[in-house]
Amino acid sequence: MIDLARIGGPVACLGLAVLLAARGRRDRLAGLGFAAVGCVLLVVALAPARPAELAATLGGGLVLAPALGALFRREPWLVALGTLAAVPVRVGLLGHQLLVPLYAIALGAAVQLARELLAGDERSRELRRASVPLALFVGWTGVSLAWSVDVHEGAIEVLAFYLPFTILAVAVARLPWSELRLRILYAELVAMALVFAFVGFYQYETRDIFQNPKVITANAYAAFFRVNSVFWDPSVYGRFLVVALIPTVVLIVRGRSARAALAGAAFALVAWLGLLISFSQSSFAALLVGVIGVAAVAWRWRAVGAVLAAAAVLAGLAASEPRVRHALVHHTSSGLNSATSGRASLVANGIRIAIAHPAAGVGVGGFKHAYAKRVHLKGKEPKTAASHNTPVTVAAESGVVGLALFVWLLLALCRDAFRRVDRSFAGRVSLAAGLALAAIFVHSLFYNDFFEDPTTWGLVGLVALAVPGRAAAEEPPPAVEKKEPVAV
Repeated sequence: MIDLARIGGPVACLGLAVLLAARGRRDRLAGLGFAAVGCVLLVVALAPARPAELAATLGGGLVLAPALGALFRREPWLVALGTLAAVPVRVGLLGHQLLVPLYAIALGAAVQLARELLAGDERSRELRRASVPLALFVGWTGVSLAWSVDVHEGAIEVLAFYLPFTILAVAVARLPWSELRLRILYAELVAMALVFAFVGFYQYETRDIFQNPKVITANAYAAFFRVNSVFWDPSVYGRFLVVALIPTVVLIVRGRSARAALAGAAFALVAWLGLLISFSQSSFAALLVGVIGVAAVAWRWRAVGAVLAAAAVLAGLAASEPRVRHALVHHTSSGLNSATSGRASLVANGIRIAIAHPAAGVGVGGFKHAYAKRVHLKGKEPKTAASHNTPVTVAAESGVVGLALFVWLLLALCRDAFRRVDRSFAGRVSLAAGLALAAIFVHSLFYNDFFEDPTTWGLVGLVALAVPGRAAAEEPPPAVEKKEPVAV
């Protein structure tokens, strides 16, 4: 049955590509229909060999989808609020920690999208400049499943991430502009970050990790104790706090209320302490990029000088440390690999895989299998072969074509997000969403979860929603007081 995925993946992703890039309503409906057909084929290909379970899965989806679609029709912003609330909820399935509640939300959003298109909604290319590059990237990724060296893993990638999260990005971009609901969304983000941080404090104080045996074992032998809060991995926990911290920094620097700035500073302190005990270097690097971005917008060239000075001080402190100095003087591949917890070796071999398959790559989901074959790892699921760098993974799995489309997508997102970063509410939202995306990208250079993180796709939709021209067009005009004519 797994060979059915070689058909379902391309059909589903090409359908998504049409949905994203087409301008005609009928073409978009057809694209959504093909995506649904491909989704069913992937479910059948990956489902257990028990017909009863397959029937229950498909039947449950058919019952749940219309109910959620009706709910989203009454209050469209529940899509964004529900998506954020479901980000940390993962269920062990098919050998992965999958975001099952998010799939239900995506299913309801797809039903609502189909209903709007059938009703004559002519809106198209909701993701703005990112619509075409994302359509081509998703389409190429799905087509690569046809030659993937690991069809099972690739089918999971397409079904669990690209299909539902593309729908969620489009759904967020189609939301009606509302300052009130955007403030509620930010309040939800802050509240969740505070809860997760306090859970992290509890774990650090009690030395009790709730899940992930790998983290528990590592803490038993490490010189420091890492917490993961309600997430599976400490780096994922850290990344969530970074996403909450960046709009808070924007609020402090670019906001108009001193009271809001003080409240934001208090939250930032708590969230930073929660981030500190995750000991996630990739998360701190991501936060640094976000803070530098805000400083560059607020203080321009003065910020660049401050950053260079801070970098010089940090470099001097690092060079004065004996082990770091020894690594710099006697740098070897093994030393670099050890300092990066094996990531340097993964990146180097990933680049070699990309060079060996330059045109089309090894297919979506094929990195782990190709890496294990190259370095002669044994076992069906060689954990040490998991990629930790998104650009390298994209190059290895989808070749130079996929890498070029990925770069085009990033440039398009940057152009939309930073097109006009003024002090208006829409400008602040656009700046915060763009910098949060940049932070996730930096994080993905060490963790490889750019497309697997639903936050990425939600921010892609939010960038499109906050495009200044659209936001200004949908904001109600200020009331003009009419004056009575004065009798002469």
